[in-house]
Amino acid sequence: MAKGEGAESGSAAGLLPTGILQAGERPAQGKEPKKKKQQLSICNKLCYAVGGAPYQVTGCALGFFLQIYLLEVAQVDPFFASIILFVGRAWDAFTDPLVGFCISKSSWTRLGRLMPWIIFSTPLAILAYFLIWFVPDFPEGMERSQRFLWYLLFYCLFESLVTCFHVPYSALTMFISTEQSERDSATAYRMTVEVLGTVLGTAIQGQIVGQAKSPCLQNGSAVASENGNHTHSTASLKETQNAYLLAAGVIASIYVICAVILTLGVREQREPYEAQQAESMPFFQGLRLVMSHGPYVKLITGFLFTSLAFMLVEGNFALFCTYTLGFRNEFQNLLLAIMLSATFTIPFWQWFLTQFGKKRAVYVGISSAVPFLILMALIESNLIVTYVVAIAAGISVAAAFLLPWSMLPDVIDDFHLKQPQSSGTEPIFFSFYVFFTKFASGVSLGISTLSLDFVGYKTQGCSQLVQVQFTLKMLVTMVPIALILLGLLLFKLYPIDEEKRQHNKKALQALRDEASSSGCSDTDSTELASIL
Repeated sequence: MAKGEGAESGSAAGLLPTGILQAGERPAQGKEPKKKKQQLSICNKLCYAVGGAPYQVTGCALGFFLQIYLLEVAQVDPFFASIILFVGRAWDAFTDPLVGFCISKSSWTRLGRLMPWIIFSTPLAILAYFLIWFVPDFPEGMERSQRFLWYLLFYCLFESLVTCFHVPYSALTMFISTEQSERDSATAYRMTVEVLGTVLGTAIQGQIVGQAKSPCLQNGSAVASENGNHTHSTASLKETQNAYLLAAGVIASIYVICAVILTLGVREQREPYEAQQAESMPFFQGLRLVMSHGPYVKLITGFLFTSLAFMLVEGNFALFCTYTLGFRNEFQNLLLAIMLSATFTIPFWQWFLTQFGKKRAVYVGISSAVPFLILMALIESNLIVTYVVAIAAGISVAAAFLLPWSMLPDVIDDFHLKQPQSSGTEPIFFSFYVFFTKFASGVSLGISTLSLDFVGYKTQGCSQLVQVQFTLKMLVTMVPIALILLGLLLFKLYPIDEEKRQHNKKALQALRDEASSSGCSDTDSTELASIL
């Protein structure tokens, strides 16, 4: 599948794949290729989009449930849990540029340059993921330190392996079509499936785990759901642990199925111009150019703060519902309501950005979360109102999912118009965007968990102190609001509006048309200068 239609002989200075020629093929000499837009079929887009689900299904389960799992089920001390969350996210952040560097050094194979990373990382990733949700029996005395090392090791290992899947998959966006409209459409398909993946992650993890009744501690003694019997409390804890394992097994199966569909349904297309080059630009030289590109820096800075806001809500929402709102048995359903709402509104935001521009969509979509977060901070424990707020908040969650990945290709196009000889830099753009976001989220989750420990959080408590409830409310409402407002303020500096994007699109199309008629000559730089 994913075979492009038409036959262009080249692209702008090795920038974008044509998606037409097979590896090693050249246009027949003496015949001018046909100039025809490369259209992706719905099947092409769906197979590509399905590949985004594994990262989101596992990421959603970890993002929403890992903190409460470590504290309430694995019974890790809050201090150690904060270290696991911070180091795991920070390590995950550092692996993104590392994997991006390795991909840039990878050679072309029969499967492509990106696909081998996706294929070979999958079985190891699902094994590491399963072990994250396993509670081992360690000898007493060293149990605390050994559990800490267990979860830290497998959390970091899984994040490394899923990065080996997600970074090449993200970079694949630039290698499925030369048309901006086709890439935007495929990105919308991808974002819809990824939000659906978060729905699956939330539904599977939440509904399976929600069936098990977790014990809690009140006044220093174990209290089970019915009679407070200690034996029943231990059995309930074991039941909860098994529920987490079952959810992990189901999610791991989805990971494998989606990876198989992506591998069989999408064919990575080799860049014809790239095949004629001796090698791509050196990684660190490309990194310097990428990080000095103004639109990229402004884009990731703005989205850094807005993404951080949503990650703070994600990481603390389960504890907030359990202890501040008092919905111990409802938080998984509230999460599901948010994600279902986000899934159904992705097509709306795709229509909105095509009609009014991506930059305007950022302001409208991201800022729409603010009034609902304010309402959540003000309401008391009213379940109906909380559901209404959750459904409404899902609208802005959809925008936060779609817009960053829809705008990154525009920045890459702008970069390659200004740096036409910079081939092979696509993984750098995607990996460093994820790097900054994940590192910041690791810091925020680590600090938020430490702050809960500081104000007196009790592991497995049936209730928490007033200061703990207040801290959770601030972490889920007021702090994210401040981050969103700061991110939107910084985003005003982003220079690629709809007019600039259309100009870049026409310039790239002119280069492709020129390359098609000249057969990938060495005069692309001169031609680019004349276009601009």
